[in-house]
Amino acid sequence: MAYLDQFLQIVVRQGASDLHIAEGDPPKMRTHGDIMPIRSEPISHDEATRMLSEICGPRNWEIFEQHGDLDFAYQMDEHSRFRTNYYKQSEGYAAAFRLIPTKIASLEELGIPVVVKEFSYLRGGLVLVTGPTGSGKTTTQAALIDFINENFSKHVITIEEPIEFVHDNKRSVITQREVPADSISFAAGLKASLRQDTDIVLVGEMRDLETISLALTAAETGLLVFGTLHTNNARKTVDRMVDAFPADRQPQARAMLANSLRGVVAQLLLKRSDRPGRIAVNEILIANAAVAAIIREGATHKLQDVIVSGRAQGMQFMDDAIWALLEKGIVSPHEAFMKAIDKGRFKPFLSAEEEGLANAAGSIRDDERRLGGNVVKQFATRARVGAR
Repeated sequence: MAYLDQFLQIVVRQGASDLHIAEGDPPKMRTHGDIMPIRSEPISHDEATRMLSEICGPRNWEIFEQHGDLDFAYQMDEHSRFRTNYYKQSEGYAAAFRLIPTKIASLEELGIPVVVKEFSYLRGGLVLVTGPTGSGKTTTQAALIDFINENFSKHVITIEEPIEFVHDNKRSVITQREVPADSISFAAGLKASLRQDTDIVLVGEMRDLETISLALTAAETGLLVFGTLHTNNARKTVDRMVDAFPADRQPQARAMLANSLRGVVAQLLLKRSDRPGRIAVNEILIANAAVAAIIREGATHKLQDVIVSGRAQGMQFMDDAIWALLEKGIVSPHEAFMKAIDKGRFKPFLSAEEEGLANAAGSIRDDERRLGGNVVKQFATRARVGAR
């Protein structure tokens, strides 16, 4: 047994989601959203070196030492697999381990709206699964791919960094490629998929212009593309896709996105108040003629109205979904307030103490936005001066 496994076993036994290792700090785990220490004794440099180098192998350790970052998946045993990130920080070595269930949960088990299944029937186009880090996007995508695997005869290629959920071939052929071991980048893997008799391609992360541009092109040419972005709702997702392009190419990007987008599934995880654990909540946008017109016009502020009025089609606005959980007593008013878009809708349900904290947090965010705006202006000015 590897030395690190003793800590990973505690994560598994306690039902935690993550293990954090950092020199000079005790090992800690995240349970139901909260981080807590596993022991009081801090990790020394020698201990960190031993536990991290032992499980990654000499070649990966050399890469980590050279570059300061490393991503890979670690299989502790047949039931426990971890997405792993090594990184260097001011005190020395550090790492984060995310537990990946070996059994792929169904969409029903995850509580994802049933309408999401409809995206698996599409012949082509772009479907985006979005949310902040740690919101369960990968788990939802894995459930959707597993549904396709069980019900359709397709060739599905996934491009991931690293591979998390491992899919066995059922009715479909699932080809899983890892960046950089199997493909040097997401863009390279996506480009290659166009020549691999592919029906569906899943892009683990769309974080650069080349990948986003290729995804739009692939979707327009007839592939069904599932992609991931770190955005909290449908409007921000559309804006992020377009803003990735230079200003002179944005009208073309809007036209391509309007033609190819089939839907957005935005996801957040909320801490439950009825029992220990967290619950997924989703915003669902299903592209129609109105959505396409809004994207072409660049009037994304109108998307909320389309989502709210599209309930009969299966659309769902994030705040409405959070409201439903609050009404059922599944989440607390404070948790609902913190995750909502329109916070004023949930503010009346806060206690006086919670409202005071919320007002203070709002003031801090306003200051951060003003500061951030000034920083952006300074960088833009410097860039223009440098360009001259």
